[in-house]
Amino acid sequence: MYVSSKKVSGVGRSRPRAYGVVFKDTFGKKHVAYLKGRKKDEIILSAGALGSPQLLMLSGIGPKDQLDAHNIKVVLEQPFVGQDMADNPLNVLFIPSPIVVEPSLLVQVVGITSFGSYIEASGGFDILFANLSVYQGYTPEKGGFIYEKVNGPLSKGNLKIVNRNPTDNPSVTFNYLTEPEDLQKCVKGIETILKTANSKAFSKYKLPNMTDQDILDLNMKLPYNMIPHGNTSTSLKQHCKDTVRTIWHYHGGCHIGKVVDDEYKVLGVDSLRVIDGSTLLNSPGTNPQASLLMLGRYLILKFKILPMFRTNIFFGRKWSFPMNF
Repeated sequence: MYVSSKKVSGVGRSRPRAYGVVFKDTFGKKHVAYLKGRKKDEIILSAGALGSPQLLMLSGIGPKDQLDAHNIKVVLEQPFVGQDMADNPLNVLFIPSPIVVEPSLLVQVVGITSFGSYIEASGGFDILFANLSVYQGYTPEKGGFIYEKVNGPLSKGNLKIVNRNPTDNPSVTFNYLTEPEDLQKCVKGIETILKTANSKAFSKYKLPNMTDQDILDLNMKLPYNMIPHGNTSTSLKQHCKDTVRTIWHYHGGCHIGKVVDDEYKVLGVDSLRVIDGSTLLNSPGTNPQASLLMLGRYLILKFKILPMFRTNIFFGRKWSFPMNF
């Protein structure tokens, strides 16, 4: 993304202005697109919670220490870019069944608890895409996965660029379950799953002699993440920490009020908005896709910012949209 400085009329100082993007198409050919310089011309960055903070930094908008470390010219020092990164922590229990379970990869029903965990399930399918040996003699076809997801996590992290290549992933730390409230939600969520598995309604789907400890220990051996840990569950708190994984609900990094204003314009930069999950202060326990679709529609209707959808520009795994008005 190209960002330059211009004189602000009557003020006598320079103010950054976005004026173009450079991108590669699906065939790897490089292109450059420029705004036409009209009053309402602007660029809308929608590269997601991981892509938008990264592209802002690569364009010279971000924390000065990071930009200096990679010899990127500072267009605007913005310390909040890449900060307060969050992801809804996910913990899963595989419950072996004495009978074959109807396959259901996609979640059909969501249970919302009073304490802030979302409970979901899928069955008869290997969601881990792992070697069957990891199931310790059980099989995904005879069993199901019950998920516990923390809604509105308080644990936050940050995003840092690792080089100047936009196609390389940034380094992201989410600090899952570091806040006591998040950890307690997870514990209560695991307790709810075990209570469900021991209920009368669930009885035909659970092996009669399998204890809660058996279930927990089995799941400690499943490859939910790459965190080194033991094979025995010693407490629910430790179990949550040892088996936590992502559900890809990334948000933060370009928070509204810190990086963008209430019209999603980048603070301190003209002709540039960020509209995606990076601006969210919070993310629901379910898939945030519907929330993001509503955000896009809200901005179209309220600010009339997309009268003409001209170009989809693909940055490898990211999207950005230059708009000519």
